[in-house]
Amino acid sequence: MNGGAAWTQIKQPGVSGFGFACAVHPTKPDTAWFVPGLKDERRIPVDGRLVVTRTCDGGESFDVLSNGLPGEHAYDIAYRHALDIDDTGRCLAFGTTTGSLFASDDEGDHWECQSHHLPPIHAVRFA
Repeated sequence: MNGGAAWTQIKQPGVSGFGFACAVHPTKPDTAWFVPGLKDERRIPVDGRLVVTRTCDGGESFDVLSNGLPGEHAYDIAYRHALDIDDTGRCLAFGTTTGSLFASDDEGDHWECQSHHLPPIHAVRFA
């Protein structure tokens, strides 16, 4: 690692190269999760499906994680501070602009909705 002195553009960032939320594994720096969106002008999920993407190889490839997330007619976007990972690297949580809160205890392979009835969620943190 170079402390951010040099950057490499990811050519194929999974579902979309747009999105705000990003969480990096606390001990595996090549593993990160993203909540992608369509684009800045249309802040909705790609194809109306809420998904999380994960890379385990520094952006060379991405898994699309959707088990437990809305598969159609989703209008949820996660702001940049609305995705977090705990210190173990296993538990993730994210909140959306439409007030839904999702959590995973297996590195994002499966998600469970914690609430659909919150106000817009701007930040999520493990304490």
